[in-house]
Amino acid sequence: MGDRRAVVIGAGITGILSARELLLSGWDVVVLDAAHVGAGSSSRTAAGIRQQFSTPGTVRGMRYCVDFYTRFAEETESGESPIVQNGYLFLQADDAAMEAARARVAMQQAVGLKEVEALDADALRAQFPWVSDELAGATWCPTDGFLRPHVVYSDGAARVRSLGGELRQRSPVTGARVEGGRITTVTTPLGEVGGDLFIDCTNAWTARVGALLGASPLEVAPLKRYLWFVARGDAMSGPTLSSMPLTIAPSGAYCRPENGDTMLMGKKHKTAADRDFTYDDQDFVQPDFSHRAGIDAAPFSLWMELAEAIPDLADFAGVNATTAGYYATTPDHNPFLGFDARRPNLIRAVGFSGHGAMLGPFTARVVQALADAGTNLDEVLIDGEPVELGTFALGRTYDHREAMVI
Repeated sequence: MGDRRAVVIGAGITGILSARELLLSGWDVVVLDAAHVGAGSSSRTAAGIRQQFSTPGTVRGMRYCVDFYTRFAEETESGESPIVQNGYLFLQADDAAMEAARARVAMQQAVGLKEVEALDADALRAQFPWVSDELAGATWCPTDGFLRPHVVYSDGAARVRSLGGELRQRSPVTGARVEGGRITTVTTPLGEVGGDLFIDCTNAWTARVGALLGASPLEVAPLKRYLWFVARGDAMSGPTLSSMPLTIAPSGAYCRPENGDTMLMGKKHKTAADRDFTYDDQDFVQPDFSHRAGIDAAPFSLWMELAEAIPDLADFAGVNATTAGYYATTPDHNPFLGFDARRPNLIRAVGFSGHGAMLGPFTARVVQALADAGTNLDEVLIDGEPVELGTFALGRTYDHREAMVI
């Protein structure tokens, strides 16, 4: 192995894939996690993966991510693919929404996403006959879809070990030694861990971990998010449900197949930042968001909201499960990727606003490029194409809010 040692803090998808990329670049790597691999948001995600973003650089980065995930099984022992390419379907309510959607599609096609298309009302219903007749159209990309996150972090952790990396679970960072402004070691209950470079991949935990490291405060708010599961019953055939794309209604509600019998659904909702949450709090379900709380609770309202766009959903058998976790949300819904201003050997890779799983391969490539350069970069090359990093800079002004946050 090399003579450069990196300490990755956090063993979710971001941390595991960053460790893999650093190992392939010749770094010695140890990964620390306060609990265990995938214990945080990575195991509680809707796991959509799409290239339909409103920022050109993110579109380019996500093209790389989709390609990475389609090839990931080639380097793992299980050989299981982590990606299900059922596509992403953004439904549009009216002509004005369709006009804006067509402009996004033109930009996405211009930066290489050739397969994305805008469907008018007739084309939409011809291809997806289960949508409402009231819709004006949609944007559709067949190479989008959703991930099986446990495959990414579990097989990824095995890959890290096979490359010579060390993984220490139940090793929360409790402090740090600093010399000349640079971190030399981090403290854990199992002892100190030294390194030349440290990478913060703790996402919703970044405020408390950053404070322990003496790092700059970042505008990352841990926000509770819920997912619900609806049993199909006899309302739709199993093959029809299994083949459905991840579908976003005009209201922002979304759904996708979990399997041939169950639909997963979710929607962004207003909530206060929960800055002192614990691991157990991830799974706490507030009564108004529980599927057991009656027909006035959030999941039943969401179910009926989605049924306006997908009428067959109204006849599904019922909501039968609720899961919860935290988004690490930034003001513009773009992550922070770069060296910390106060700790020049600390890379922050946090604030993914619900997109950490899908962005994982791109994030890992950025982390590796920053690590090898030893300084912040204006751009990275992804498959030979430059991707500007200003959108993700730690000290940025929030000039471009990512408009598509599902």
